Amino acid sequence: MKLKRDSNIKGLTIIELLLAFVIFSILIAGIYRFFVVQSRAYSVQDHVVETQQGLRSSMEILLRDLRMGGFDSDDSLSQIIIHTPIQPGTDQITVDYEYDHTTRYSVRYWLDANSKILKRQLTTYNPSGVGSSLPIEDLLENVEELHFAYGVDSNGDNLLDRWKEANEVNPGDKIVAVQIRLTATPQQTLQETQQMMSPRRLETTVALRNQCLR
Repeated sequence: MKLKRDSNIKGLTIIELLLAFVIFSILIAGIYRFFVVQSRAYSVQDHVVETQQGLRSSMEILLRDLRMGGFDSDDSLSQIIIHTPIQPGTDQITVDYEYDHTTRYSVRYWLDANSKILKRQLTTYNPSGVGSSLPIEDLLENVEELHFAYGVDSNGDNLLDRWKEANEVNPGDKIVAVQIRLTATPQQTLQETQQMMSPRRLETTVALRNQCLR
């Protein structure tokens, strides 16, 4: 008995295999590229959110101290007199207020130009004027700008007359409000993702209620 060859059996040629391999490679490359883009976008968004949260947190700490600026209980138990509630600066500020009748708090905020870090330092003074400074706190990194402007009362009616820069504030001006502008850039190590990020900025105005009441 003789076996017949089936002449209808079909296979893949080398050309067809190569073509299939090329198409498969293109698909894999596209999927990989999509994954890389999504990973970078996630990284960018993560750093942006982190920077925004840091901005809000730092601003809240700063506003908390500013709202206390000039607080002086003025009762018979108080041993503290606040002479300079606000010491103005363009990219720095110092706020003084009383605490528990026996302690003067002096809080300084400034931008370190070399490290681009927003810093805070608290110094406490006893009634004799002896001070003790706590360690410097780093509040926010990658700060591009810290700017203060001052609303002053020039005629003693406890109302804001005009806004001034720090170098325009006169010794007789009472500072009753402060404008703060704080700008920071999200940190990213990859150059291509750095170009996808823009600085984040917060601007706010705070009335110094303890000054307005005096």
